[in-house]
This record gives sequence, C-alpha cells and structure tokens, in this order.
Amino acid sequence: MTAQQRGWGGIKNGDLLGLAESEFELFITADQNIRYQQNLAGRSIPILKLSTNKLRRLTAAAASIQSAIPTMKPGEFRHLEIP
Repeated sequence: MTAQQRGWGGIKNGDLLGLAESEFELFITADQNIRYQQNLAGRSIPILKLSTNKLRRLTAAAASIQSAIPTMKPGEFRHLEIP
C-alpha cells in the first residue's frame, strides 16, 4: 500500500514513519536521503530502502525484495541495491 493510497499523501517523512509504525510491520521506500533527513534511532519499524523506484527494475528484482523482507528485524535499516 502506498502513502497516497492510505490517504497520507501530504504527510512529511518523520510523521509518515510514526503513522506507519502504528499500522504496518515494514516501511519500504526509495527515498535515497531518508537516512540523513530523518532520525531513525529508536524506530520500531524496519525500513527497507530500495535503490530505485522504477517499476520495471523492481518487478525484475521482486525475488530479491521478497527474500529480504522476512529477515528484517524491528528498527533495522537496510539498503537493497536493485540492478
């Protein structure tokens, strides 16, 4: 589900992460600066940052994305390079 689909389209990243923590088990983003723009310390939600938001590349890398998800721990930040 995207932030727009959830009705959170205009919400800033810090507030968005707080909302996501209360309703979801994982936050997936392609925002390349999230780690530097947000204080991620103390977050309980795992954050998976993808290196692209290009649908063709994400579809091709679906197996890699799916295999990363179950191994993520609460509060973990992980970057996944999508070829």
